[in-house]
Amino acid sequence: MDKLERSTSISFSQWLKSGEPWIWINGAAISISVIAVVGLIMILAVKGLGHFWPGEIMSATYQDPRSGEVSRIIGQVVEKESVPIEQLRASGLKLETDEEFLSRYLLKLGNRDVTGTDFAWYLQVQTNTVEYPQAAMALERREWGSFYGFLHQVKQADQVVATASGEELASDAAWQELQTRIERVSQLHDQIEQLEKHEIGAINAKLERLRLNERGIELDEGMSDSAVKSARAKIEEGRAQLDQEYQVLQKQLSQLYIKVSRDSITAVTMDGSSIELPIAKIVRAYQPNSLSLSGKVAIYFSKLNEFLTDDPREANTEGGIFPAIFGTVMMVILMAIMVTPFGVVAAVYLREYAKQGFVTQMVRVAVNNLAGVPSIVYGVFGLGFFIYYVGGSLDQLFFQEALPSPTFGTPGLLWASLTLALLTLPVVIVATEEGLARIPRAVREGSLALGATKAETLWRIVLPMASPAMMTGLILAVARAAGEVAPLMLVGVVKLAPSLPLDGNYPFVHLDQKFMHLGFHIYDVGFQSPNVEAARPLVYATAFLLVVVIAMLNFAAVSVRNRLREKYKALES
Repeated sequence: MDKLERSTSISFSQWLKSGEPWIWINGAAISISVIAVVGLIMILAVKGLGHFWPGEIMSATYQDPRSGEVSRIIGQVVEKESVPIEQLRASGLKLETDEEFLSRYLLKLGNRDVTGTDFAWYLQVQTNTVEYPQAAMALERREWGSFYGFLHQVKQADQVVATASGEELASDAAWQELQTRIERVSQLHDQIEQLEKHEIGAINAKLERLRLNERGIELDEGMSDSAVKSARAKIEEGRAQLDQEYQVLQKQLSQLYIKVSRDSITAVTMDGSSIELPIAKIVRAYQPNSLSLSGKVAIYFSKLNEFLTDDPREANTEGGIFPAIFGTVMMVILMAIMVTPFGVVAAVYLREYAKQGFVTQMVRVAVNNLAGVPSIVYGVFGLGFFIYYVGGSLDQLFFQEALPSPTFGTPGLLWASLTLALLTLPVVIVATEEGLARIPRAVREGSLALGATKAETLWRIVLPMASPAMMTGLILAVARAAGEVAPLMLVGVVKLAPSLPLDGNYPFVHLDQKFMHLGFHIYDVGFQSPNVEAARPLVYATAFLLVVVIAMLNFAAVSVRNRLREKYKALES
């Protein structure tokens, strides 16, 4: 028995010394991490993307447990949960039941302009005569959120052109008429947007440049009177021409607004009252209870496309997030362009040119410590140095005609990109230096022996071989920068940007403009929105989209790195 225990003890100690337990522990840790990441992504995808599915509209009668009044409710069930009966009684509800838990559901009522609220909780035991009427319609509006009810009449200039047949029918001539007029209004809104944002926006940009030129003439004391008079005459001539173009466009815009406000509908609300709604405020109308699977799929992808390509509305709780996607990608690209050369140059100097000693070692320690500095500290530094000092100096030197309104002396895309470049610089330096250290010394000596200079060896041999490590540093930098929010709140990001930092107006790329960002959008919608229940699914959807954007940027960089690694694998061996 003692021999068996001794042999078992020896075999166990040998198993520990073999290192196999650590392999199993590492494998288990990696598996748990992968499961956690995949689970998190699945939660974001289900809760976020499921928001766009056209849920059925429920109609029921409800007896208020406080007052005993019976009312009719209509809406979409968003969430269900079980609540302890004691908690409900403590809130003042009069409930006579022996059950310990009661089910309640969160109903999206819509009709905020009628009832004053979008969502409400209802107890299932107090709900009766639950139905799903085929003719119940959901309207997504440009203002006041969703509307749930029944179509009654379609009007053109206050004249009834179609009348619905009643709640028992899912579709009729009135419904088809409504869809046709919504499509017409959508096309008119596209024309209005084209006029306001592009054509009139271009005229306003040119007028602003003329104003700045005029102010520049006033500040230029070296111009002669004749030159000033000639310059002012050209400015006035250009302004008169732009004013004439503006009047033409403004007339077209007024006509479009008259056309878009022509049609309206009369709808019946949950309490049986009628309300008139302008079709100009309706984005989409559908009857989910009567839709087939293909119809629901079409509505789903239509709403998903709107989420990805449109501007936000209703305090960012509805509409799309395209400006935030565009701002995030553009900022990351600018950051990568800025951080890569500085990081590579610093790493090359530390590894190839600096004398290896105490000072160089302390610089490396400082670089490693910078990677652990909280990001908000970089934001404060960017605000003080880049914006107030550098931006203010640029305004004094090159944009005096715009003062006291700042041009670069205010938060914007350029300073946000520079701040994040500074934030991720240590990552690029460390990764590049490790890549340079892995290149065999014989490669350098062979190049020098063949007559190449040190600079030629570095440029043609060493840097290409170290390029996979540079890409690794860039991947890590992009992964960190794309998700940062705290420093951006100080150096350029805003809740809603009226225009993109890239458009058709000179100088086309507006690095001085503020921009939207997916990370800040998540913070704003999740914690600053006045309508928490409406904002919650958009937080999940935006978070999932941010993960997808970061993954796509990283996959692009990884593919480039893998090609470079395959290209220079033979030289490294």
